[in-house]
Amino acid sequence: MVNETPQHIPVMPDEVVAQLAPRPGEVVLDCTLGRAGHAQLIMPMIAPGGRYIGLDVDPANLAYARDAVDSPPVPMELVHRNFAEAGDVLDELEVDGVDLLLADLGFASTQVDDPGRGLSFLQDGPLDMRLDPTIGRTAADLVNRTPQNELADLIYRYGDERFSRAISRKIVERRRRTPINTTSELAELCCAVYGPRARRQRIHPATRTFQALRIAVNDELGRLEALLGAMGRLLKPDARAVIISFHSLEDRAVKQAFRRFASDGLAELLVSKPLRPSDEERHANSRSRSARLRALRWLAARGRASS
Repeated sequence: MVNETPQHIPVMPDEVVAQLAPRPGEVVLDCTLGRAGHAQLIMPMIAPGGRYIGLDVDPANLAYARDAVDSPPVPMELVHRNFAEAGDVLDELEVDGVDLLLADLGFASTQVDDPGRGLSFLQDGPLDMRLDPTIGRTAADLVNRTPQNELADLIYRYGDERFSRAISRKIVERRRRTPINTTSELAELCCAVYGPRARRQRIHPATRTFQALRIAVNDELGRLEALLGAMGRLLKPDARAVIISFHSLEDRAVKQAFRRFASDGLAELLVSKPLRPSDEERHANSRSRSARLRALRWLAARGRASS
């Protein structure tokens, strides 16, 4: 197996392994395979007799993982699907629940750094933002077609952007003259709204707007809710689940669901508060700094309601 390159480092690897506690013969559902960083750590631990099922919405990630993992120590099945459909995938594979579930809700550095993805305002590129480039509407579609008030609500709800109405108004004024098709065009509009205040901001003026559009384009919260609602269908009794989130909206959904499971007697929380990356990891991998890891052990028999 190959090692991860410095440009893509799996987040909180020691914490993931400690909370999942992989054992030989176990079945793993990796809901967000990415560049197989976590997979390469876990697969040797479930050999012999284990099975690793990796989902990803990005065909490029699956292709990379297929090439990167030479002679996996256990059967590794890679599936181009969103984790909202994880239950259907297990049914298709005739898997009656899994022992370990991992969902790293971030995305690969290679995706962020690819200007063609339009995920970053640091490089000019098409205003796309789709993690699965084969389906769905783009960020440009949203920006150029969404009514002004709806766009403002979206930017505020998913980005907590206090200037959402001013940014929405500026977008509509601009798109009346010409469509907004690139990341730099949108970033410039956000900067124009902030004006001199931009110099006093801790983050770039476009950060929250880009986050909001990315969440909406990929239906990130809706798909996360679907995954959380399917836990009872996916997990065997005594299964362990780890979810790593990267912004407060994700973490709130995971926290509330996990606490509800525990309150209903369906699961045991393995950590009372989210684990955070160490200072050493944040220094080595700045993109890990906002990660929050929550973990549980499932107690209920498969098929019981989890919501």
